[in-house]
Amino acid sequence: MNTTSLPENKVALYRKIIVALSIVIPVAVAALFKIKIESLSFFKVLPPIYASINGLTAILLIVALIAIKKKNIVLHKRLIQACLVLSLLFLLCYVAYHMASNPTIYGDFNHDGERDKTEALLVGKSVFTYYFLLTTHVILSVLVIPIVLFTYLFALEGKFEKHKRWTKFAFPLWLYVAVTGVIVYLMIAPFYS
Repeated sequence: MNTTSLPENKVALYRKIIVALSIVIPVAVAALFKIKIESLSFFKVLPPIYASINGLTAILLIVALIAIKKKNIVLHKRLIQACLVLSLLFLLCYVAYHMASNPTIYGDFNHDGERDKTEALLVGKSVFTYYFLLTTHVILSVLVIPIVLFTYLFALEGKFEKHKRWTKFAFPLWLYVAVTGVIVYLMIAPFYS
């Protein structure tokens, strides 16, 4: 049953936009990582800000889940929209920071751009946890884009059963990306120069 509340031509356009964003965003982020602009050094203050944005996103996602369980659809919709805006803000801050900064190496206590043997001993096996979380965070942050946007589109279309089915994947993925963003920041923060 299709209870579309959007005209079909708009739905088709939104689907094309979602597919385009799902491709363009990861490619653009990867390309922008190769650009370094020294005059943007004031962006080096962004990591705690974008980590906080991730934390707030995680909290609002949980509150949105509680809202929909209590059948408060209006609050749920507003919270999800806020999470979408926060995710976009996170992305902008994240890219700006990485355009202004060299990569930070986990365990580089003396900030010389490498993790030597002594530093490796100091961080021990936590390096594996860090890189596991970072890798899964990055991979899932790419996958979550179309999943979350299509899930949102299904709600806009009034396809609530399909929305619910997709939410079973979208919610935990989005929450994982938001939470691991905070954890990764907390783990790498001591090594920022």
